[in-house]
Amino acid sequence: MALLSGLEPWLFNLIMGLLIVATMAFGSIVLVKARISPIWVFLLLIPYVGLIGLWLFAYARWPRFDPQRDKPR
Repeated sequence: MALLSGLEPWLFNLIMGLLIVATMAFGSIVLVKARISPIWVFLLLIPYVGLIGLWLFAYARWPRFDPQRDKPR
């Protein structure tokens, strides 16, 4: 944050907003490729919940490698 501390407040807010939008956009692309609803990307906005969501996503069953998940019962 020391690098951005000398900026005008509007420019700082613009940069932070763009970083948040980019993180959510790339996160939703990853979720769509994993066949998971992109709505889950909103967990990234909540501190620590996003980290737990990322951990759960990493250890979830992957449809590409688990063909039984996609089969109807």
